[in-house]
Amino acid sequence: MTELLIEVERKRTFTGNVDTFIATLRAYGFTQANQLHENDTYYSRPDVDFMQTVECLRVRERDGFAEVTYKPATSQATSANDGAIMKPETNLSIAPNSAATAKQLLVNLGMIELVTVTKFRRAFTSAAYPNTVIAIDEIIDVGTFIETEVTLADKAAALQTINELERLLDIDTLPLATKPYRDMCVKA
Repeated sequence: MTELLIEVERKRTFTGNVDTFIATLRAYGFTQANQLHENDTYYSRPDVDFMQTVECLRVRERDGFAEVTYKPATSQATSANDGAIMKPETNLSIAPNSAATAKQLLVNLGMIELVTVTKFRRAFTSAAYPNTVIAIDEIIDVGTFIETEVTLADKAAALQTINELERLLDIDTLPLATKPYRDMCVKA
């Protein structure tokens, strides 16, 4: 049986100079893996408020790609006091031209559309830190964030990597962003 990989992530509010931060990433051996514009449309059930449970059901669209994602409710087991979120993530890739059909299917099942988050993401990786992504996310009408994400079966090791990288990149003192982008956009 394959080990269940857990996505452990922490995001911080960033108000510095993005180009300077990118230079810092490059100085530590990170290279830009991609640059994407994403539109994430979030849904909730009529009988369970996913804003309250901090569950994620979304349809993500970007150039030549689409997927439906579900992340379970946040609990003491899936979040830490230090802003880290540790959840399994279920992703179903769909044909890019099927995103509208997927959205209609969710509505037909009674799901309620909450918000669409428009994001410009630049993702960086390093061979020295496998299974790790440092992302610079610019969320329309909300702000800029640095997200450190590690995907491993060992939550403690993933969190240790996040802590180490945040110190190395001098972002460990930036304010924590503990709400999902979805929640920030609903409030904006």
